[in-house]
Amino acid sequence: MSAQPWFVKNVSDGPWVGTEKFGQVNVFEGADKFKQIGVNIHIVAPRQPACLYHRENQQEDFLVLSGTCRVLIDEQDIPLKTWDFVHCEPGVNHVFVGGDNGPCAILMIGARSPEKELTYPVSELARSHGASVDIEAHNPREAYANCGEWKQFDVDWPI
Repeated sequence: MSAQPWFVKNVSDGPWVGTEKFGQVNVFEGADKFKQIGVNIHIVAPRQPACLYHRENQQEDFLVLSGTCRVLIDEQDIPLKTWDFVHCEPGVNHVFVGGDNGPCAILMIGARSPEKELTYPVSELARSHGASVDIEAHNPREAYANCGEWKQFDVDWPI
């Protein structure tokens, strides 16, 4: 952690990183990971998944800040709009996919723990949106091995 135990950051200042397949994300933490929670804002284009369908052994919360999207959650497809909030207890399979019109910005917050576990299950629903692995994985490097390189992006505000 930095020498100063607090900071102020304007999201429009970036940096924004991502892939062509999974949109752009502003990770607030930078090189120093927060010990108790992870916080980021993810921007997805229409019909673009934010990541691969997965579940964690920690709780996560999501708030749609702008636009529309859908959450694929435990094999259900639920449409979301600005200000919709999604809570996932540990063990809930999920992924967000951009809606049909314009970009969508989603605030994503998740608990952190040294015992964090991830599972990327095979899902036909997620596959229909380009967000499923072919073989179940438990390691992000394995799951994302063929998903393209992460690079820095410029994001035009407001979204």
